[in-house]
Amino acid sequence: MSSEPPSVPRHIAIIMDGNGRWAEKRHRPRRFGHRAGQKAVRQCVEYCLRHGVPVLTLFAFSSENWQRPPSEVSALMGLFVKALDKEVDELHAHGVRLNFIGALERFEAPLLQRMQAASHRTRDNTALQVNIAVNYGGRWDIAQAARTLANEVARGQLKADAIDETLFGARLCLSELPAPDLFIRTGGERRISNFLLWQLAYTELYFTDTLWPDIDAACLDAAMADYAGRQRRFGRTGAQVSGEPVAH
Repeated sequence: MSSEPPSVPRHIAIIMDGNGRWAEKRHRPRRFGHRAGQKAVRQCVEYCLRHGVPVLTLFAFSSENWQRPPSEVSALMGLFVKALDKEVDELHAHGVRLNFIGALERFEAPLLQRMQAASHRTRDNTALQVNIAVNYGGRWDIAQAARTLANEVARGQLKADAIDETLFGARLCLSELPAPDLFIRTGGERRISNFLLWQLAYTELYFTDTLWPDIDAACLDAAMADYAGRQRRFGRTGAQVSGEPVAH
């Protein structure tokens, strides 16, 4: 196995951080930053399409974000509805498949119906799969997988001692996709904030101080170049990965 990762990640996962601070720097309401962040999402999708990245997962709204001021949450939900109404036609035309992950039942019916309609309409597209994590948390994902397995054991469909990492991973969100190769967090924070906790086990992490609305192709190029320079060992030594003779 080569020591060099593929130059193009199979799956990029992004925490889009910094919208509020971007707006505050301009003495504007936080919702102004969230609107600006939508343009960055569009640029990121276009970038992945141009560079042949098959899967993009975006952390749009965490399960903890409900704790934000009600006015901001309401504004975010409104922007989400408008974005779906505005963007789905273009995304569909470019072969983008939309998929939503998280505890979706928390959302009101009009928004949930739009998400379901967008997923259904784009389900056969193959140019790029965009997963939108909304009301999502990594701990929630692990807990719901555990509940699923517990129910299967209780129904006699599965023996408890048969449960291993493969079976557990198959009950998590995004189980049908390769794990993220590259994780990007904008906005200067250096943590993963309960995002894809299981799936990021061997992902290459990249942090940038750039606020999300300012993300452009040059920023994404820098992340991709950093990723291309990593050696991904997955528990082995560098010599094993590169194929060098191993001393005994």
